[in-house]
Amino acid sequence: MPLSSEEIERYARHIVLHGIGGPGQQKLKAARVLVIGAGGLGSPLIQYLAAAGIGEIGVVDDDAVSLSNLQRQVLHGTPDIGRPKVDSAADAIARLNPHVKVSAFPLRLAPDNARALVRGWHVVADGSDNFATRYAVSDACFHERVALVTGALGQFDASLTTLRPFGEAPSGEPNPTYRCLFPEPPPEGAVPTCAEAGVLGALTGIVGSMMALEVIREIVPFGRGLVGRLLLIDANDMRFETLAYRWDPDNPLSGRAAAEAVAG
Repeated sequence: MPLSSEEIERYARHIVLHGIGGPGQQKLKAARVLVIGAGGLGSPLIQYLAAAGIGEIGVVDDDAVSLSNLQRQVLHGTPDIGRPKVDSAADAIARLNPHVKVSAFPLRLAPDNARALVRGWHVVADGSDNFATRYAVSDACFHERVALVTGALGQFDASLTTLRPFGEAPSGEPNPTYRCLFPEPPPEGAVPTCAEAGVLGALTGIVGSMMALEVIREIVPFGRGLVGRLLLIDANDMRFETLAYRWDPDNPLSGRAAAEAVAG
């Protein structure tokens, strides 16, 4: 997919960058990325994906912009209050980069529609704010064999990982699933919501930008990504820690019991 002269100038700093270059920029242009949530994490994530020249960005969100969003959801502005977030996101993407196609999905992702939504995308990036959506997205991406970048926020802390469970680790065992890392969601009400506990606005920018970095890495491989590694961020002490995790043979998606059920 050739780049126009305008695109060559727009992406010049990528094109001269060792590890991306012209071929890598063409891969970005051909890529289709689905973003779950146009909120705190989705805002910087969507902006950096659009600026990077992702060919098509899908945005899934059933919410409207409210005044309390604007402390962290920098994709939207005061004039957008009351508008569907997918519409505000589409306008923001068009302002940033008219070469990017936008597909808006003004709905809530749930177990009954998740597989259809993620099917056919090259990468899914989940910036949702609840465990039910995270498990629905991760299960769907496993079944549809789509790479998933998923981030989560606390008040002053955050986590980030990349999932490619249809591939193999260097050891030869399967890559881990989300359920290898978190087998079960916490009891309902055990973790306070953002509205209840609050969240540091600038932290969403850090994590959303890092999610964009991981998405780009999935499309144009460079360096070492976060497959099989969980990045933990503590904004109180400005501390970053990376923990390794592995495939769990007892996980319900790709564990031994699931493999035996398929074989039998």
